Amino acid sequence: MNPATILVTGGAGFIGSNFIRTSLLRDPTVRIVNLDSLTYAGNLESLTDVAGEHGVRGDNRYRFVRGDIRDAETLACLLAGRLRSEAGSPPLAPAGTRSEWLPDVVVHFAAESHVDRSIVGPTAFAETNVGGTLALLEACRAELLRAPRPFRFVHVSTDEVYGSLGPTDPPFTERSPIAPNSPYSASKAGSDLMVRAYVETHGFSAIITRCSNNYGPFQFPEKLIPLMITRALRDEPLPVYGDGLNVRDWIHVQDHVDALWTVLTRGTPGEVYNIGGEAETTNIIIVRELLRLLGKAESLIKYVTDRPGHDRRYAMDIAKIAATLGWTPQRDLKTGLAETVEWYLSNRTWWERVLSEAYRAAHALYLNG
Repeated sequence: MNPATILVTGGAGFIGSNFIRTSLLRDPTVRIVNLDSLTYAGNLESLTDVAGEHGVRGDNRYRFVRGDIRDAETLACLLAGRLRSEAGSPPLAPAGTRSEWLPDVVVHFAAESHVDRSIVGPTAFAETNVGGTLALLEACRAELLRAPRPFRFVHVSTDEVYGSLGPTDPPFTERSPIAPNSPYSASKAGSDLMVRAYVETHGFSAIITRCSNNYGPFQFPEKLIPLMITRALRDEPLPVYGDGLNVRDWIHVQDHVDALWTVLTRGTPGEVYNIGGEAETTNIIIVRELLRLLGKAESLIKYVTDRPGHDRRYAMDIAKIAATLGWTPQRDLKTGLAETVEWYLSNRTWWERVLSEAYRAAHALYLNG
């Protein structure tokens, strides 16, 4: 698959914004339409450089559209290459003409993605992650009936749909059973199964990817690594759930978006691909390493009551994507963490702009303050 125009949903989020930036650099001809509703974790400042270089005042290969993936009219217009992308700009194409913005690929990131928020308010997760994915699938199917063309849909999911592993269990493979343990992971599992149903029922050309924990630049400060970095820089307590020995497999976001491009261009429709960093590490080791890199004392660590239903361990077997598509992660965890700390030190203005919301959420979710 050699994409001409990619519709990215949730492109103002952490992974989506990194995917957009990298894809425009990787392919000098590709166009990208970014559809995002700009909820609390969506931040267009993460794409300021992209808009400047590739927007209407640059080489005109990038457009942003604010909208909800549950809005059928917005989806229909975008998938047909018709919608105003920015205030005052012309339509992407006049009605009745074939637009150069007609998508041949959809990469679906848009989702509510924070486990703790899903425990407090699960309804939004079901509505966005399951309902939104269904609306997008229906809109794509209708568009392809209207205007058949080569097309690919990449659904970006999570290792959390597999549930939890014991300390000696083998890593998850693509054949591992789906056994989600939180409202968030249940909603993602539901969206995965909806995509699978469209593949099996309608012959829809979709691929599902399931990735381990991401980290890197532009990550919203409620997630573990940026939360710990930004709180430590302010000498605030670092909340660590339970005993801190929950294990996660960590992958740098750049490795993840490289894997997604590989799947998009060379993957087989109907398949599922696990994407992992092969870097299983306990949460407390991550926190201590971040404190070491920042020159901060471990006395900042504050153990807090464990999250309900907290999965003990995730681990990903990436043999399939390595063997069939030739992708493996390129960044080791130690180097990646050091680079991430340096990014947050060098981009304090970016993360300080979101601190008010992020820290209110952190206190409510972790510290009961």
